[in-house]
Amino acid sequence: MENDVTTALVTGANKGIGYAIAEGLGARGMRVLVGARNDASRDAAVERLRASGVDAHGVRIDVTDDASVAAAATDVEARFGRLDVLVNNAGISGPFDPVTWTQDPTTLDLDVVREVVDVNVYGVVRVTNAMLPLLRRSPAPRIVNASSSMGSLGRQPGPIMAAYSPSKTFLNGITTQYARAFEDTPVIINAACPGLVATDFNGFAGDRTATQGAATAVRLATLPDDGPRGGFFEDAGVVPW
Repeated sequence: MENDVTTALVTGANKGIGYAIAEGLGARGMRVLVGARNDASRDAAVERLRASGVDAHGVRIDVTDDASVAAAATDVEARFGRLDVLVNNAGISGPFDPVTWTQDPTTLDLDVVREVVDVNVYGVVRVTNAMLPLLRRSPAPRIVNASSSMGSLGRQPGPIMAAYSPSKTFLNGITTQYARAFEDTPVIINAACPGLVATDFNGFAGDRTATQGAATAVRLATLPDDGPRGGFFEDAGVVPW
């Protein structure tokens, strides 16, 4: 273990924005832990990152499973001793109408809501709390939660997404409460909006690249000690929500 190396765990880092975040942090000299539940795609992502010069390592983690998250925390501790950056990127949209791209609240299956919230909110709480003892060993711990402006009550952009959008509103609220709890500690937590990024998450319908979408998360993961806390940010600055 090299204690002078900054170690970052990114969940859902095997593809898309998560991979781009891992790549961006790696380019800044961090040791990057690729968190994903699928062994094959995780290993492939690690190899791609290493080929580009990133110090990358795989961590098996299913954010919806208590035992998996606990095992991941034990794994990180055994191999690296501490954690400096946690990016809670793993997320799902839940099924939506392929024609209108909507989740109609008047016909929404509650099981869909439960599934989306379990990943997008409970998963963040589960992983954050499990990794917190390791983050507290860092001189400058940073946590970034991947949110979306679709969770903004003020903007209300995009199609009606009655499971996905409220899950991000919930996530923003949780982020604020963590920031209050961390107020007198070195732990800095914020939420990041990547914008409409072309990935398999949205059928590659976005107008931004994964690298562009990762930029805000990378910036928040590398904030100075006097950086903002408990905010919701995009490229242009604060997202009103």
